[in-house]
Amino acid sequence: MYPITTEKAIGLVELQNTIQFVVDMKATKPEIKKEVEETFSVKVQSVNTYVTPKGEKRAYVKLKKEFKADDIAAKLKMV
Repeated sequence: MYPITTEKAIGLVELQNTIQFVVDMKATKPEIKKEVEETFSVKVQSVNTYVTPKGEKRAYVKLKKEFKADDIAAKLKMV
């Protein structure tokens, strides 16, 4: 699992408090939520996933309002 650092992904961090990750194809939404919460000590509001035409599974992880996606992005050296 690693973060996506495109311009659009950075915009999501700033505007929607959402971080985008590439995840394992077998990973479920509850597994992704649990992993992000444990790894970064935050609370996740929602997880949305989709599979790209290239065969990658991506997850949009939206954090609860009291947590900042900017902080996680800084830890991951995205910004």
